[in-house]
Amino acid sequence: MNINLNLKKVISDIQSKVDFSGAVYVKDKDKVLVDESYGFANRSDQLENNSMTRFGIASGCKLFTAIAICQLVEEGKLSFKSKLSDCLAIDFKHFDDKVTVHHILTHTSGIPDYFDEEVMENFEELWVKNPMYHIRKLSDFLPLFQNESMKFPAGEKFHYNNAGYILLGLIVEQASKLEFSEYVQKYIFSKANMKNSGYFSFDSLPSNTALGYIDNPDGTWKTNIYSLPVKGGSDGGAYVTVDDMTKLWEALLNYQLLNESNTKKLLSAHAQVNESSFYGYGTWIKKRAENNVIKYHVMGYDPGVSFHSAYYPDSSVKVVVCSNKSDGAFDIMSGIEEALQSTNTL
Repeated sequence: MNINLNLKKVISDIQSKVDFSGAVYVKDKDKVLVDESYGFANRSDQLENNSMTRFGIASGCKLFTAIAICQLVEEGKLSFKSKLSDCLAIDFKHFDDKVTVHHILTHTSGIPDYFDEEVMENFEELWVKNPMYHIRKLSDFLPLFQNESMKFPAGEKFHYNNAGYILLGLIVEQASKLEFSEYVQKYIFSKANMKNSGYFSFDSLPSNTALGYIDNPDGTWKTNIYSLPVKGGSDGGAYVTVDDMTKLWEALLNYQLLNESNTKKLLSAHAQVNESSFYGYGTWIKKRAENNVIKYHVMGYDPGVSFHSAYYPDSSVKVVVCSNKSDGAFDIMSGIEEALQSTNTL
């Protein structure tokens, strides 16, 4: 069985077990190995997902924010050592004045988060006191965390932090004089030829955009329009097609978005998460025991959204898995990796 057929069978088998809804794209250098889609972008109207469907990717787009910051560093508008207090004229009454852009990029800043996974289990809890329909721009998030106390001193350890990436987006806006989504559209999506991607509002979605679905144990379901902010920002919520996300990897790795030095800086392991997992700037990094990089990867989870994408440097394979359900992307991603490893492709 050739690798294309084997991959498709593996994906199809997993899809039938977990009822995966979304799109899957695997590319080996210039050869597309898999371009498959499953389920419905709109269940009510029975509109099927397809290869050009736009999917929300939640935190997967922290990579875009990190690229934007690195671009502004290249332009000399700030540095990785710039202090937060020098970048934003905002009163953070309890924040450590040692917090730098580097700390925030690597989730080592210690600043309070607006959604702390150690404290809150359900993302929807956020919107009880702060209705999601009021969250349309980055500054709208500030009241959720700016007056809280530090979790730990800057640089002490890694702790995943969404609020930090909101601040990075505000730094992009301050330094570029553009709204964050406009900056990303102009300097990242357009440069990478990502023609179908963007930051869209729930109440103004373009055609062929998948609605996110939350399935209940009793078989009923609802969309995620009341579970997330109206419009995504610098910590998550962009929409991409699987092909466009592949183009992002290619543009980044071919130094079309950043020079070689800053690309390597972005893809360097700056913080250790566990024995084999590290974090660069906006990207996760998995290494072998001998310190070789197995993959650079991004992921995102929101109610009604699951997303995984990776680049494997030893083989140049790129994988994108987008789902408009709360889970499923990890299962498909794991199956693809096992299949590629069994054929020595990775």
